[in-house]
Amino acid sequence: MKTLEDQMSVYAAYHQDARNKATHFVGVPVIVLALMIPLSWLRFEGVSAAMVITAALLAYYLALDLWLGLAMCVVMAALLWAAQLIADQGALGGWTWFGIFFVGGWILQLVGHAFEGRKPALADNLFQIFVAPIFLCAELFFALGYKPGLHAAVRERALRLRQA
Repeated sequence: MKTLEDQMSVYAAYHQDARNKATHFVGVPVIVLALMIPLSWLRFEGVSAAMVITAALLAYYLALDLWLGLAMCVVMAALLWAAQLIADQGALGGWTWFGIFFVGGWILQLVGHAFEGRKPALADNLFQIFVAPIFLCAELFFALGYKPGLHAAVRERALRLRQA
């Protein structure tokens, strides 16, 4: 398994422009929320597919970094809760919100990459889609002064990767 620094450095190489990062802070969570809506309808014994997939993703995040993983637990729990509220509205409301969030989130992503002047990271590696949420959480940590060593290492490696 690649380290958090490895994963984030590749992702960061595609996300240097502040406007691109800003669009991702909105776009990524709404895409995750969108995907959780239909997954909330797939249930077995009271456990939804959204819960199972989220638990697997959180296990990965916790393996990468305990503190970022714990912060992501809070974020993902809020998204799961919101998705379930929307899913409980029924198929028409759920699919409508899914469409709005999913399409709107991707439009924001593409606008951000137009600012960046670079294609999305997932165009080169689809797995990067799973790195996006924890990358944004780490960016918040960095902005608050937490994890300065990781921040410096990611920034340095991302710049080298961007120049390669």
